[in-house]
Amino acid sequence: MAGKRILVALIALPIGITTFMLGGWLFAALFVIVLGLAAWEYAGLFASGGAQPARWLMVVGAVALFLAAHFGLSDGLLLAALPMLAMVVHLVSYERGREQAGTDFAVTLSGIFYIGVLGAYFAHMRNLPHGEWWLLLTLLAVWLADTAAYAIGTPLGKHKMSPRLSPKKSWEGYAAGVLFATLGAPLFGVLLANLGMPADPMFALGNLAILGFAVGALTTLGDLGESMIKRQMKVKDASHILPGHGGIFDRIDSWLWALPIGFYLVTLLF
Repeated sequence: MAGKRILVALIALPIGITTFMLGGWLFAALFVIVLGLAAWEYAGLFASGGAQPARWLMVVGAVALFLAAHFGLSDGLLLAALPMLAMVVHLVSYERGREQAGTDFAVTLSGIFYIGVLGAYFAHMRNLPHGEWWLLLTLLAVWLADTAAYAIGTPLGKHKMSPRLSPKKSWEGYAAGVLFATLGAPLFGVLLANLGMPADPMFALGNLAILGFAVGALTTLGDLGESMIKRQMKVKDASHILPGHGGIFDRIDSWLWALPIGFYLVTLLF
């Protein structure tokens, strides 16, 4: 299992970093695939519990919201049209005999907006000045928090953080994740500065420490949110597309929280 996880990481890491740095159509294509698959898996989780969301509409809606952000277009039309279209789809479903069409409608909307609105911040962040570096720093902070929480929480964790949602998570692991992200983000900033990151005051070490702290402290909620859905549906992973990792949604559940948090720290504070 560990070997598969490492192999997938070794393949995905250079692809991700390359697309982050290049941006443009390559970046858009990668996240159309990532968010489209995540939305498909999200629908599948609820389908395993008996719901019948409009899976293709969920995928198209999430991808459209990302693309609108990527190309700098207003998403107002989408935000109005998507819920109305979803309602029409499920009205037809009810008329054809689906008694739970109202619940299906709510699931469809939740997938479009949870994956699409939060996922659009991959594009919003990348479109910032020096956005490729902010994107990389934010996701490195997520990785630091996750890695430290697992590496330290597994052997040393005594106090369960959320026994029902994620019994393996501990407050000790959580504290380690926050600490490592807070200290590690500035260290990665120093490393990236030597690899070409611009000498901009916005990348001050104090700012990067704040970014690391916020990401380390809050993105666990995204992970727990997915755990809530999976436990209710009695499913272990969103899919098996990534050997040793589960599904795409399993990998980006924390990212979906990290990017909006990072974006607003950069634009409103830094």
